[in-house]
Order: sequence, then structure tokens, then C-alpha cells
Amino acid sequence: MGLRIPASGNMERREVMKLKWAWLGLKSVLFGVCSIGGYYAAANMESLAMFRWAPWAGLLMGMITAMLVVAVEKLIRHVPLKVLFGGTFGLVLGLSIAKLVGYGLATLQHTSATIALYIILSCVFGYLGMVLGTIRIDEFRLPTLPWGTRGGYKSLQHIKVLDTSVIIDGRIADIVETGFMGGVLVIPEFVLQELQHIADSSDPTRRVRGRRGLDIIKRLQQEKSVEVKIERQDFDNLNDVDAKLVALSLQMNAKIVTNDYNLAKVAEVQGIKVLNINQLANALKPVVLPGEVLRLQILREGKEQGQGIAYLEDGTMVVVENASRHLGKEVDVAVTSILQTTAGRLIFTTLKDADHGRHQH
Repeated sequence: MGLRIPASGNMERREVMKLKWAWLGLKSVLFGVCSIGGYYAAANMESLAMFRWAPWAGLLMGMITAMLVVAVEKLIRHVPLKVLFGGTFGLVLGLSIAKLVGYGLATLQHTSATIALYIILSCVFGYLGMVLGTIRIDEFRLPTLPWGTRGGYKSLQHIKVLDTSVIIDGRIADIVETGFMGGVLVIPEFVLQELQHIADSSDPTRRVRGRRGLDIIKRLQQEKSVEVKIERQDFDNLNDVDAKLVALSLQMNAKIVTNDYNLAKVAEVQGIKVLNINQLANALKPVVLPGEVLRLQILREGKEQGQGIAYLEDGTMVVVENASRHLGKEVDVAVTSILQTTAGRLIFTTLKDADHGRHQH
């Protein structure tokens, strides 16, 4: 069974293939231009006219230059755009300062010493500008444009990368439908592959979870309040999906949406903003204070003698003292204390009117 990419997946695959062929064509043109240019440049240099091998050496240098350009392109491919922008801006600013300082040298004689000094100034200010621009780019904020480009990311500040756990959980679709989450939702292809493996599992429970995750992606793609992007980029040097998510989020300057506690901690250590659906759910639970009166139905007996167990609408467990005799009945209870545990809240109560439940029905 192949990778089941949600709606419009086949169209996106064709677009990716077209893009790959376009890149291959551009590289071929680059190698051709550099090679031919190097050949004719060396052939027309007077100092090399006496050497018959000079044009072929020029062709070889042109090919080497093209290979260096491709190597640099692969190197900077994973560098965030803001870092490239900061480094370029700093480099231009540093060279401009070196040019200004160089005007003072223009009054001197153009000796080898002044030329060497100008080159040194250009290197020093260019290097300092590039390094400072790369490091301090976070302090520079571009205004958010009121429009987005089709097929691209609307705003770097609104990109959210979804992990496998939050897609399978499904509540992300409900949150999006209410309008509380917008922007661009990025689903990496390696997350889709993980969902496929889960959906193809021999374990019925895992298979249902995987298929649910794919259905959630379809729901998200049908929502007009968000843009769902399938990110094709992978990190071949990383094997763990969580590590790939962190690397992708750092590269895209994006937030991670997850329910995975360990992934959230690793991401926060590396300075990535994390949106945890479980934390959101806990924050939205209704506030219950000691002394407050609740009307609840006793559903089962508790662990201790005489205890009854009830639940709030959000699933919070409520322990009611001396309520086991009211099993299946609704009673008024008063909150005595609230215990916060790693699994959630636990509310302890007592019967407000011991005779209330006794006279019902």
C-alpha cells in the first residue's frame, strides 16, 4: 500500500516532480555557462595565448566553479531565510563602512601598502557585519504583509508544524473549526509516512488511530481559516521523527503543535515555541472553588469505604464522601478540596444534604 497523501496529494506530487526537473535544468545551464565561459575566457587571455591547453584548463575551472556553487547551494539550503538575510545585510553594511573608511586612503598614493590595507579593512568590516547581522537578526522585525502568496507561507510568525500525536488526537481540527487557531499548518511528509505505518499496522487499535489521523488531515484541508501545507523536505542525517520536527521548526522559525511531553521539553530547550493541546484543555477546564455546591450523579463506588464517584462534564473525577448509598442518583455536594495530579484534577466533596438523595425517587 503506497503513501496515502490526503486531498490534492497527487497534484502536489506532480508539482514536486516539475520542480525537481526545473532545478535539474537550472543546474545543467549553470554547468554549461560556466564551462563554456571558462573555455572562451582562457582562450582570449593574451597571457595564456601561447599555451594550447589553456582553453581546456579554463573549461575545467568553469566546471569546478559550478560544482562549488552547487555545494554552497546545498550548504545554505538548510539555513533559515532570516539568517541569510541578516548575514547579507550585515555584509553589505560592513563593506559600505569599509568603503567610507577607504575614502581617507584615497588621498594617499596607491601603493601596494594602501591597496593591501583597503583589502584588510574590507575583510574585517565585511566579516564583522556578516556575523553581527546573522546573530542579531532576531531583533529586527519586518512588518506583516496583509496578503499571502498562493502556494507559499503567508507569514513566518504564523507557521505551526503538527506532529503525529496531535493529528491522531483530533482535537486540533475542532480548535481550527472554532477559529481559535489560524495561519499556516505544516504537516511534514515524514509525519505522513509515520501515519501510514500506523494505519497499515497489524494491530487493529493502531490501525484505527492511523486512519483517524489521515481523516483529521482531510478535515483540516477543508477548513478555509487555515492553509495546510505538506512539507516535502526531509533530514536524511536524522532518524528520529522528533529530531526532524525540531530541525524543521528551527529552519522555518515555526511553532510546534504537539501532545508529546518529551518533544515539547526538547523543543523548548532549543528555543522553539510549543503549543500543547493538553495544556490548552487543562486551562479551559471550569474553575471549581472550595465551598462551591455542585449537583452530580453518583456513578460508582470509590476505593474507600462509603465513597461515591462522579464526574464533571469535562471528565474531571469527583470523590464524594459517604455517597455510595446514593449510587445512580443525583445529589448536591460541597467542594472541600482540589488535588492537582499529573493525570489531571481530583476534586473531593461531601454531601451537602445527607437526606437529599435518600428522598429522591
